[in-house]
Amino acid sequence: MNNKRILLIDDEETIQEVVQLGIEIEAGWQVAIASSGLEGIDLAQAQQPDAILLDVMMPDMDGISTLSNLKANATTRSIPVIFLTAKTQAAEKDQLQSLGVVDVITKPFNSMTLASQIAKILRWEM
Repeated sequence: MNNKRILLIDDEETIQEVVQLGIEIEAGWQVAIASSGLEGIDLAQAQQPDAILLDVMMPDMDGISTLSNLKANATTRSIPVIFLTAKTQAAEKDQLQSLGVVDVITKPFNSMTLASQIAKILRWEM
């Protein structure tokens, strides 16, 4: 199994648990967790993950501001980011994709196939 490292930035503990468990079981990838945008930016700089899953709606610093900070930093700008969002309208998804994310995964998602979905989006072998 390959040793991909995923950074999840999401303030909801339930989402953190199901994402981490699903990805580790399905793909064997390492999952680091940040509960806020600022913590996520720090972890992304320190750990250089292979991809970032980023919640859109978070207190303090939302996903859009977090993405903007990640893209403005030379250390993190090339890390692919996938938004996780409960926003399901096509126009909202298009707007989010226009911000420079690789894709948008809508909540709720199937945690046991999330790694396959990420691998397909990023064209990774599993």
